[in-house]
Amino acid sequence: MQCSWKAVLLLALASIAIQYTAIRTFTAKSFHSCPIPNPVNCSLSQDTDAADRLCDESPTFSYNLSRKTHVLILATTRSGSSFVGQLFNQHFDVFYLFEPLYHVQYTLIPKLTQSKSTTDRRVMLGASRDLLRSLYDCDLYFLENYIKPQPVNHTTDRLFRRGASKALCSPPVCESLGAVDLHLEEGDCVKKCGTLNLTLATESCREHGHVAIKTVRVPEVSDLRALVEDPRLNLKVIQLVRDPRGILASRSETFRDTYRLWRIWDGTGRKPYNLDVTQLTTVCEDFWNSVSTGLNRPPWLKGKYMLVRYEDLARNPMKKTEEIYDFLGIPMDSNVERWIQNNTRGDRSSSKHKYGTVRNSAATAEKWRFRLSYEIVAFTQHACRQVLAQLGYKTASSEEELKNLSISLVEERDFLPFS
Repeated sequence: MQCSWKAVLLLALASIAIQYTAIRTFTAKSFHSCPIPNPVNCSLSQDTDAADRLCDESPTFSYNLSRKTHVLILATTRSGSSFVGQLFNQHFDVFYLFEPLYHVQYTLIPKLTQSKSTTDRRVMLGASRDLLRSLYDCDLYFLENYIKPQPVNHTTDRLFRRGASKALCSPPVCESLGAVDLHLEEGDCVKKCGTLNLTLATESCREHGHVAIKTVRVPEVSDLRALVEDPRLNLKVIQLVRDPRGILASRSETFRDTYRLWRIWDGTGRKPYNLDVTQLTTVCEDFWNSVSTGLNRPPWLKGKYMLVRYEDLARNPMKKTEEIYDFLGIPMDSNVERWIQNNTRGDRSSSKHKYGTVRNSAATAEKWRFRLSYEIVAFTQHACRQVLAQLGYKTASSEEELKNLSISLVEERDFLPFS
């Protein structure tokens, strides 16, 4: 008997669900706590159902006794998220992790791409939320469930871009370093520090006052509601957005094979019949849905959400960074200020590395205007017209207007944090 493709798909999804359930059953902590019964309305003779109801109806206690601030940079690929991540990575009292959800994605859905369906994209959300909750609690051992091959004795050399986290490349996590090695490049960190000891990393996390995580693997802020409302956390979300035209130009340059058809259109002026437009429209839909949630100011996001346009940050990085830290309630230290001064005024050669953060930030924000043909820009403006208007990005009505940098395509807007 032959199996239909639907049956095969159902079996695959079932396998993923079983794998995820097993991970949660054997490794996840229990986050539910029932307070001590009040003698006035509760006795030991109560039946089990009544006790459960009492537990469900009891007030929730706040468990974030340390009052750490937990920061999540919510972004999409090629929107400037690595740059924003460095604004936290450089802070002496912030433990920063770069894309830990990479491991969840490539364990549960190894072949996930930017253009996959909504169903595929959301399969990993439950696992991602559990991992984020554990990481904010400085339980880095939870990562071991998703690192392949699995760490031995809590050590691994497979943590995705470990060198992008300053805390993981500094004593005591990196025991081989001395005071002279305080500013390692990402590649040098891996060479000098060797394998990562997750026990030392966990201890380092606990010694820091705050935890910040960057991810491009959560589509919308509403997907984070369970974490935002978790009383054990003090989670604040920085949603980073960028002009979709700039994102498309950057992805086409960075992911040349994946965006090959877009490059063909840009080079020949002929739109391929099999162009995957969801590589663009998915970004705009996610922005629209997520930003709409944030700007509607639901009660569960009060004091927890800040919208940041990459263009505003690129044009005035010091001022915008001060606003971000003010929203978080964390003092901005001199390390962050020094990093901004040294990394936002680079020359053209400083931005050659596709994941680099040293560049002329203001010029980088506008570079897409010379990378994309007007035909692709016009197509993008039509496909993403709602979110362009929502975020204050102007459209160019001609190629001359597109290339004329004296005409700003970004409206002056002040997206105040929801406080």
